Amino acid sequence: MTATVKEMWRHPIKGIGAEPLSEVRLETGGPMPFDRAWAVLTGTSQDTGAWQHCRNFARGCFGPELMAITARTALAQDGAAQITLSHPRQPDLSLTLGADITAESDRLIAWLSPLYPSERPQPHSLIKAPEGGMADASFSAVAILSLSSLRALGDVLGQDLDPRRFRGNIWIDDTAAFGEFDWVGQQLQIGETRLEVVDRITRCRATETNPDTGVRDAETLKALRDTWGHTDFGIRAKVLDAGQIRIGDKLELL
Repeated sequence: MTATVKEMWRHPIKGIGAEPLSEVRLETGGPMPFDRAWAVLTGTSQDTGAWQHCRNFARGCFGPELMAITARTALAQDGAAQITLSHPRQPDLSLTLGADITAESDRLIAWLSPLYPSERPQPHSLIKAPEGGMADASFSAVAILSLSSLRALGDVLGQDLDPRRFRGNIWIDDTAAFGEFDWVGQQLQIGETRLEVVDRITRCRATETNPDTGVRDAETLKALRDTWGHTDFGIRAKVLDAGQIRIGDKLELL
């Protein structure tokens, strides 16, 4: 079986801003670089651990308008990340995230506040992942998703679905719809990189939101449950051998 890498995305601040990539280097045991490297705490949570429950964070399932945020990332000479966030209802916000993010945290929270539902526990602090990213897994995960599966889900719903709804890292094509679930426990080669598929990804209501508008307009979870008997979409993998991955690379089962 051979598939093709068609899209790649990362999300520097968990749940807040999707960024397209044309190539990326993955390191052994790590996530996609700068993917979910920061997150925004909400409510009374003060936990700064890398692996914690996603309910602690500002996310699209709680604040649908967050799904309409896009991101651009660059590295400064001192190693700090320069991240620019865009939203259709807000002026662009540029952040420089280095060792001390306190001042930038305050600026981000002020920018997010008009976009976040007032009835929800409110965002209050930007935190940096100690290592491995703030993914919803107990290991540094790379999310691999299938455009064939996305089209099948869209056919059930009678609408085209933007891949950004599912906040994946690597999107592949040329496979059977939902055939990627059969790869759990197997190893993959993508470009120079070898990975091992660990599990399937169970989805939340963030996928119901149109990332162009920030409005919920598709019953993705209901369609998955009614048609396939689950709410899973995509697979998580861990990096075994480091290497470069580019759009157009082939994915092969080992």
